[in-house]
Amino acid sequence: MNDTKYWLGFCLIPEIGYKRFRMLLERFETAGAAWNAPEANLRAVGLENNRLSALLAKRDKLDLDAELLRIERVGARLITQADDEYPSLLRSLADAPPLLFVRGEITDDDALSIAIVGTRRASTYGKDAATYFSRELAANGVTIISGLAHGVDAAAHRAAIQAGGRTLAVLGCGIDQVYPREHGQLAAEIARHGAVISEFSPGTKPEAYNFPRRNRIVSGLSLGVLVVEAPEKSGALITATAAAEQGRDVFAVPGNIFNPMGMGANRLIQDGAKLVTTVDDVLEELNLAQVVHETRKTTVEIAPEGDDERKILEFLSTEPAHVDEIARNSGMAISKVTGTLTILELKGLARMVGPMQYSLTPRR
Repeated sequence: MNDTKYWLGFCLIPEIGYKRFRMLLERFETAGAAWNAPEANLRAVGLENNRLSALLAKRDKLDLDAELLRIERVGARLITQADDEYPSLLRSLADAPPLLFVRGEITDDDALSIAIVGTRRASTYGKDAATYFSRELAANGVTIISGLAHGVDAAAHRAAIQAGGRTLAVLGCGIDQVYPREHGQLAAEIARHGAVISEFSPGTKPEAYNFPRRNRIVSGLSLGVLVVEAPEKSGALITATAAAEQGRDVFAVPGNIFNPMGMGANRLIQDGAKLVTTVDDVLEELNLAQVVHETRKTTVEIAPEGDDERKILEFLSTEPAHVDEIARNSGMAISKVTGTLTILELKGLARMVGPMQYSLTPRR
């Protein structure tokens, strides 16, 4: 920890940057030695005047012990590239962050991981697909990586937790922030079932220019990236591009051709991404089918009972249908329709997907 605080010190001086910090670490061997080096020695190793001035001015003002305490108070800790806990997949990147701020725990099992990303404005289909792939991958011992955003990200995190698996969330802000704010409880659950991770120093706001940097870590932590639903210009495609540049596999779930939110995934498939429709497609492509543990549970198929339930199911599909529409098509009274839908919900055959809107429960 004595040397870790100096890694933190360099992280808190943006003028130094990753490249210069690595240079200093190579020349002085430890972060502490570089931090405390005399001005002449720092200048001699090639640190430019503006960067040297920033380092000299700020290192005397920073209370690194107080900064460490600040991080501990938000329930986080530091992992440097010198630590065994630093993720091996991420360490292999040329631009891997020297330091990670972490709430929760990163384990060796997280080396077997897939990123699931997509649009914040996910359709019912997109959320269902994210839930299905995340749940099944997590049940097979695969850690799910995503970015804590609305839509596909949140669905993937929640499904991994519900499956009893592990999930890691990568932030585009400081570890003491949660973005979006309403995902505070979800972030806490993720920290209990994996980790919340950031490369940004505490206090960093979720500015737009932070997220491409965040996305390279999402892909860098993963064996492959699965794009579930994304428009043609989106953060998910930035993550997919980063994955390809990092030598990771890129997968895509085919999207609805009438929904602009799915056109980015379709474009990826046209450009060579692996089209996937089942979890086995992902596992087999990564040669993981032989090493994962089969944990799927046998379920009993629940059948509808009575004419009312069977009639309602005839008018349901994977697309949302309003109660009024179901009543009109079935010829049943609204009260009978809503009562029957409640029973179908309890049986897991139907579900509410919006105000007075229902669809079939996905059965994979």
